[in-house]
Amino acid sequence: MKMPKIPGGQMRQLMEEAQRMLAEAEQFEQEMEQLQVQATAGGGVVKATVNGKGMLLRLEIAREAIDPDDPEMLQDLVVSAVREAQNQAETIRTQRMEQITGALGGFGGLGLPF
Repeated sequence: MKMPKIPGGQMRQLMEEAQRMLAEAEQFEQEMEQLQVQATAGGGVVKATVNGKGMLLRLEIAREAIDPDDPEMLQDLVVSAVREAQNQAETIRTQRMEQITGALGGFGGLGLPF
């Protein structure tokens, strides 16, 4: 497939737009690193905190959640809290990405043929 030629002025505009998009992507990644999302399970006895990338940052377990005779229940609560926090982070990440790409109007409104 042959790529169309882009006139000099449009090439400069394309390069500027690419630099702006790169800066936005870097800012987005920093925001996701700093974002903290918390979810609970078992009525709040297990709390999981993840960052915007879904990485587990903190896990809190209340004493009353620890039953030596039923470790499987605690395991299930931990998995549930972590998954919920990760799902919430992914939703936020997706929404934020849609805001960024929507603001760009596809390819920044450059009228590119692809």
